[in-house]
Amino acid sequence: MMPALHAGQKAQDPGDFADIGSPHITRRGKGMASGSEGGTPEHPGHEEEHEVVPGEDSDFEEPRKGRKRPAKGGGGAPSAKKAKTPGGKKGAGGRTPKPNGTATEEQAVTLFEVVKLGKSAMQSVVDEWIDSYKQDRDMALLDLIQFFIQCSGCKGVVTAEMLHNMEHSDIIRKMTEEFDEDSGDYPLIMTGPQYKRFKNNFCEFIAVLVRQCQYSIIYDQYMMDNVISLLTGLSHSQVRAFRHTSTLAAMKLMTALVNVALTLSVNLDNTQRQYESERQKAQGKRASERLEILMQKRADLQENQEEVEHMMNSIFKGVFVHRYRDSLPEIRAICMEEIGTWMRQYSDTFLADSYLKYVGWTLHDKVGEVRKMCISTLQALYCNKENAQKLELFTNRFKDRIVSMTLDKDMDVSVQAIKLVTMIMNDDILTSEDCENVYQLVYSSHRAVAQAAGEFLNKRLFQQDDSGKQLKTKRGKKRSPNTPLVRDLVQFFIESELHEHAAYLVDSLWETNEMLKDWECMTDLLLEEPGRGEEVLTDQQETALVEIMTCCIRQASEGIPPIGRASAKKVQTAREKKQIYDDKVKLTEHLIQTLPALLGKYAVDAEKVINLLCIPQYFDLDIYTTSRLEKHLDLLLKHMQDIVEKHAEQEVLEECSKSLMVLCSEDYPIHTKAMVSRGGLFDALVQKFKQSLETFFQEGDEADEDDIFSVTSAQKRLMEFYKCHDLSPFDLFEKFIFIIKAANDKNYIPQEILIRSIACAHMDVMWRFSRLDEHDPDKNDIRTINSCVKTFLEYCSQLVEGYVDPTIQEEAFMSIVDILVVFARQVAANPVMKNLIHHTDPVTEVRLTSLLGERVFVGPEEEHQATDDEEDEANKIEALHKRRNLLAGYCKLVVYNMVSIKTAADIFKHYMRYYNDYGDIIKTTLSKAREMDKVNTARTLNLALTQLFREVKGTQQPLDRTSQPFLSIKELARRFSLTFGLDPVKTRQAVAEIHKEGIVFAITPLDDPDDPEGPPPFLSFLEILAEFSPKVMKQDRKTILNYLESKLRPGMINKTDDPWLPLLTYRNSLLEGEHGSKVVGARGIRGHGKKGGKSPSEMAAKRKLSLEANEAFAGKTPNRPGQPLHTSTAVKRRRMDPEEGSEQSSERDESEQGSEREFEHTGKPALSQGSWAQVRHHDVARKGRANISYSTHGRRGRGKQMPIEPEPEEADDSGDDDDIADFDTSDMHIGQSGI
Repeated sequence: MMPALHAGQKAQDPGDFADIGSPHITRRGKGMASGSEGGTPEHPGHEEEHEVVPGEDSDFEEPRKGRKRPAKGGGGAPSAKKAKTPGGKKGAGGRTPKPNGTATEEQAVTLFEVVKLGKSAMQSVVDEWIDSYKQDRDMALLDLIQFFIQCSGCKGVVTAEMLHNMEHSDIIRKMTEEFDEDSGDYPLIMTGPQYKRFKNNFCEFIAVLVRQCQYSIIYDQYMMDNVISLLTGLSHSQVRAFRHTSTLAAMKLMTALVNVALTLSVNLDNTQRQYESERQKAQGKRASERLEILMQKRADLQENQEEVEHMMNSIFKGVFVHRYRDSLPEIRAICMEEIGTWMRQYSDTFLADSYLKYVGWTLHDKVGEVRKMCISTLQALYCNKENAQKLELFTNRFKDRIVSMTLDKDMDVSVQAIKLVTMIMNDDILTSEDCENVYQLVYSSHRAVAQAAGEFLNKRLFQQDDSGKQLKTKRGKKRSPNTPLVRDLVQFFIESELHEHAAYLVDSLWETNEMLKDWECMTDLLLEEPGRGEEVLTDQQETALVEIMTCCIRQASEGIPPIGRASAKKVQTAREKKQIYDDKVKLTEHLIQTLPALLGKYAVDAEKVINLLCIPQYFDLDIYTTSRLEKHLDLLLKHMQDIVEKHAEQEVLEECSKSLMVLCSEDYPIHTKAMVSRGGLFDALVQKFKQSLETFFQEGDEADEDDIFSVTSAQKRLMEFYKCHDLSPFDLFEKFIFIIKAANDKNYIPQEILIRSIACAHMDVMWRFSRLDEHDPDKNDIRTINSCVKTFLEYCSQLVEGYVDPTIQEEAFMSIVDILVVFARQVAANPVMKNLIHHTDPVTEVRLTSLLGERVFVGPEEEHQATDDEEDEANKIEALHKRRNLLAGYCKLVVYNMVSIKTAADIFKHYMRYYNDYGDIIKTTLSKAREMDKVNTARTLNLALTQLFREVKGTQQPLDRTSQPFLSIKELARRFSLTFGLDPVKTRQAVAEIHKEGIVFAITPLDDPDDPEGPPPFLSFLEILAEFSPKVMKQDRKTILNYLESKLRPGMINKTDDPWLPLLTYRNSLLEGEHGSKVVGARGIRGHGKKGGKSPSEMAAKRKLSLEANEAFAGKTPNRPGQPLHTSTAVKRRRMDPEEGSEQSSERDESEQGSEREFEHTGKPALSQGSWAQVRHHDVARKGRANISYSTHGRRGRGKQMPIEPEPEEADDSGDDDDIADFDTSDMHIGQSGI
């Protein structure tokens, strides 16, 4: 047997883990030298301290000029005999190449190419190499060495002269210098069809080579010595490709030698037994010749075994001990995988603490794949019960680490760790605390982790007792064998203090234990009285059992995991579908008969009834008729009616409504009987509501609590059934509107009654709308719906403004939003429905906007007062959720164009202040609004800024431009600017409109009444407006400056006093980049402009055209050509490229990608060269030659269409490509904000 690698050390020595020192492997004879690099293994707990390899991200240690630094000498490589150069003989890899081979016909196909192609059997490849080795071992060895060099991706060639005259370390250094520096790829990591099976072929070649050479060649002290020496030297190289490939080769070589050693050990044992048997024979019957043969054979086997052990010692000490802590995780994983193979195949030698400690230390590795490989190695060892004694010390030493890995951040590692803990589970090894850490993982959101924990839990707690004791109920019925297990499951669920989700527990155990499908066991525990020796279930246990049973029913019927634990595999196989169908049939056949009894027993317990009422939703309802069980349907419907009369809890009524909807489905034969029962139930509910409502209003202010309770309970039932059933034929809409009208008339209406009246009236309208025939709707029904919608909106609008209860206001607000969204313009997609479109009136818009300011954009003091008065964090989150819903509801109206975009200014101005709470909603609304109408959205942004500026101006006299309020407006303007994206061409008109509107606002009025000699009162706004200057195209900047000068008096533009500094700042912001040379397009900077001067005639023409442009911007619009203008070559390139895609489809992402974050650390974007007027002149000249339409309509046709078109009064007919000069039209008046 192979001795331990540590001299003087015994197997199972506690010192292997108690006091870890550096391993000392004694050098053996036969010319095999051990590696001189005897590093000390790291102490456990410091797994991150891998062997330091300089330049981990680089293949080489240090770069030199033109080449890499050569690797250091292979000090750890065993010495080998020098190859003698016979010269002139063909290598072992010589083959006749195929016409389509990788080599030419003159060249021989190398071993590397044969292995890479994988078209030849490895047995034949190795046999050919052995034949060549027998003829000329030097050339055959040279081919083998070249094979390892090429497998590492090195293009260098090892010649016979190098092999004869140079040490292996020098050869490796030479190959390092010739390594390809251009690419970091090498065959082991390369992809593609050629390298798809390279790793498997490479490993197979090494295994077959050793297997075929195990009887003679590996013992010649030449081939193996040189190969091991070379691989050891390569494994210490700084080149990652050399290190990775040689480590894999060395580890596979070691594995092949382990197989050889195992064979030798078996043969040696057999020979020893034969020798002992022959020696024990009588003297006369003993064959002396046979004894001599057996003794000689034993001696040869022992000598061979020593040789193989010496080779394995050299590889382990020279390669494994250093590479198991390599900086490359793939190398560490290879080491852990192979040492596990050695332990499994040759456990007598390698399954010792001196080797197990390397696996234990690597459990602390930083990379999940390496930790996972360690766990897999241990799983293969623990699954063999014969290894338990040898693993005892290792288990005690590393048990805590293994248990802690069940909570690993890598879910795959966590799953495998739980499986390993399940294998080593023992009452004496795992403590109760260790088990509890695994128990709670059954509630994990990761399904694989939860199922692995479920297997552990099942093996630990839910194993049937083999005592054979039969339990019976009080009336003598035999209990199911799963009864004790179900009781334990219920108790475990109750004691799980961290979680209360039965669905997750059921899903974890679903594929592990069949007790979850034992419906008779569960119903008997609930219905049958306990027999002798049984404990009565407590009320808490019964509630838990009902919840678990309901979750099991849902899982069996649907076959899908609970919400939040979806598996990666979504498509069910035919076998899974068949299993689900069979389970559904079985549960239906049993529960159809027992469910009425359960409802009758627990009818007054709301918590149990909620779960029991949802069970019919998972039935196969055809079984009612196919199995002739209609009588049980009658009992079920009767119990459901009784429950509706007894309970007014929302959840009970909701589940009853859902189950009744399923039973009344016309897909099943039982729907007739169910609808009859439902009709009787609804008649009773409506009659009771009408009577109680009449009594309530007759009493007036004298209505007592009984009258209010009667109306409230009746309304609760109606509201829950309204959600799933059409109650509009009962004409209850007028009743609900009457209640709302009474509330508007200042009559006292309890909050619950009014809220449910609003909700029921809303659902009544929706049911009426859903009943319309899409192809031929009844005109009377349309008139009725229009009347109901108009009335409902009117009264809800009054509640939003005049009612004092904020809850009522919010309910009315959301109802208005939902109704307007449903009856928005998309209804007109069906021409027969166009009369159902409803618009908001200005009064309603104002009321909705005012409520937003009061309820959503509350100040810090109001918010603090509203949420901190003895309320916990959960209530704060709920309050924020409500405010977000209100804001999102109004933003839907903006997006669907049900209200004017300008009303969104009251939302946009809060973008920065409430960014943490509503930033995502406001940003999305801004993006959607820009898709509808970019110019009007720009005007809205300007309006938001001017409103904030007026507020600050009103509180500061004079205005302090260094104050925090003013700086916050500048920051908001900067954020607005960043939302325009990177392409100035698409946003050209919008940006120009912002500057034009801002200029008009800043200089209106031109004279300050308080200071006639001073600047205009709003001139400071230009400093805010300067934030949008980077978005102005270069050819437009001069035009904007001329427009600014035209609006000022002569001399104003040159003033530099402090009050006039905003004007100077604004002018400088437009002058920046005036001489830039970069073109910014949709994908960023497209290129550089042309350099060099222009001729005097060109400059004169340019000045003339610029003068015309200035006049146009000032109001003298020149005659427009028939074709809109484009000034960016980037746009033209994009339109010539058919793969570019639509423009509008990317506008949505303009404010997301490359906007705020991209611009925060970049300067002003450079703009395209050339004057807009000059390009306009060229476009007019090309009008007859060009046949490409750049119209706005044409571009929008290729983009994504919005479902709602903008309203006519807000439409921007000019499009993106119109000249900014065309925006100075007669509808713009000085002093207006532009909207």
